[in-house]
Amino acid sequence: MQMTWQFWALASAGFAAMTAVLAKVGVGDVPPDSATLVRTVVILVLVALIALLGREGFSPLAISAKSYVFLVLSGLATGASWLCYFRALKMGDAARVAPIDKLSVVLVAIFAAVFLGEHLSLPNWLGVAMIAGGAVMVAWR
Repeated sequence: MQMTWQFWALASAGFAAMTAVLAKVGVGDVPPDSATLVRTVVILVLVALIALLGREGFSPLAISAKSYVFLVLSGLATGASWLCYFRALKMGDAARVAPIDKLSVVLVAIFAAVFLGEHLSLPNWLGVAMIAGGAVMVAWR
């Protein structure tokens, strides 16, 4: 498979699946906020090394004010998501928590259509509905 957006999206899904299972074990005897902090520090160090030592480099002055605002807001949303996710993992089964967390796919489709003006076809919307239904079915007791 070529290094397309599809490749990276599948890699992301694979790593996200590993994240859920590893985090469920890791959060076992740790407060969820502490677990989130440890994970975040690891991510910060890893991404900093990649950004600073990678081919693209890091040029803070090349980033526009608008991009900074939205990246900071995205970071805040990510942090809130992770805190909530680890609390859910602490209380629930990973196999049920992760599908509910992935309802973000459904919300992204809706938000992208409403706020970004993106257009999905009828088959795309049916897929979004199936994702929502599947997440609910997996989480159902």
